[in-house]
Amino acid sequence: MVERSYLDKLIGLRGSRLIKVVTGVRRCGKSTLLKQYQAYLLEHGVDRSQIIDINFEDLGNEQLLEYHALHDYVTKRLQADKVTYIFLDEVQAVPDFQKAVDSLFIREDTDIYITGSNAHLLSGELATLLSGRYIEIPVLPLSFAEYMTLTGQDRHTAWRNYFENGGFPYAAQIDDPDIRRDYLSGIYYTVLLKDVAARKRINDIGLLESVVRFMFDNVGNIVSSKKIADSLTSYGRKTSSVTAENYVNALADAFILYKAERYDIQGKQHLRSLEKYYAVDMGLRSLLLGSRRRDIGHILENIVYLELIRRGYDVYVGKAGDLEIDFIAERSGMVRYYQVAATVLDTVTFERETAPFRKIRDNYPKYIITMDELPSDEDGIKIVNVVDFLLSEDI
Repeated sequence: MVERSYLDKLIGLRGSRLIKVVTGVRRCGKSTLLKQYQAYLLEHGVDRSQIIDINFEDLGNEQLLEYHALHDYVTKRLQADKVTYIFLDEVQAVPDFQKAVDSLFIREDTDIYITGSNAHLLSGELATLLSGRYIEIPVLPLSFAEYMTLTGQDRHTAWRNYFENGGFPYAAQIDDPDIRRDYLSGIYYTVLLKDVAARKRINDIGLLESVVRFMFDNVGNIVSSKKIADSLTSYGRKTSSVTAENYVNALADAFILYKAERYDIQGKQHLRSLEKYYAVDMGLRSLLLGSRRRDIGHILENIVYLELIRRGYDVYVGKAGDLEIDFIAERSGMVRYYQVAATVLDTVTFERETAPFRKIRDNYPKYIITMDELPSDEDGIKIVNVVDFLLSEDI
């Protein structure tokens, strides 16, 4: 079991008067993260009686899927004159769970951690009820560095497998490709049916799957709801722009898709149209689309995007005049610019990738992430191998 990079954040938040909300797609490692944190607590003087751990996917806890019953169960187990650490895993399964959580939160000596597989967890009543009293910890499948640690593979083998099979923790430990495919298929259909179709009352599963395939096939491309609807209609899946937009939003809520909005560097403003979307994991994309070697550039771009948001950056697609920069990454006032390309050894490609950088007037770092093995620095633009980038948070 690899120690996730999010563990330090949970440790740093220990005892804070905030509800810690761990979010992310199913099977990305949220439950394991909580177990690692609980082990840390036990190693640092916390008695097991101070930990209440409830996983709502366990049928043994079915009687707690009602918020009054949940509240009563937890309050009876609170420790007098000690902090009680409360872990509620996949808590969105409990209707009106926020009422129980809020009541527990206002008690003295409780430290609450909840997880969920849908962004709906932090919308509506919960956001209103707990405004200013929670902090979100978004969790993704394994980073490449975590993948290498877990599998013990050498750099090149690990990169080849990560590129193709993605970073779901358990899938990374399955050697048999057929079993791994079945496992990923199980994740996909569970998310599609439980976290998207059931929650949004979507009956046309076939159309929903068509939207997923279209979006996975267009990672890194600018898309609009009209473009999605027109494309699906041309293939015999007639739908409207409104329906396409609703489905894409539902997929983003379930953390299957991530949206990168556009930002005009010269105009210094966010643009509210023509976003790009990225898939949560390359293993799921390979499951639906197969191995697409012609898509190396877009897969690479998707992996870089996920790594940037994993590192805590706000990530935007940049507009510099009539040219585009793949990513503007901003964190705590620090800005970095990234272009992503399979290779820039060809002069024409190099000029195309560097041209947007030359329109930028500031002096923030500028990188081209590529599969080329020879790093270089040309006019202040650093060309970095993708594996070096993934293994170094300084880039």
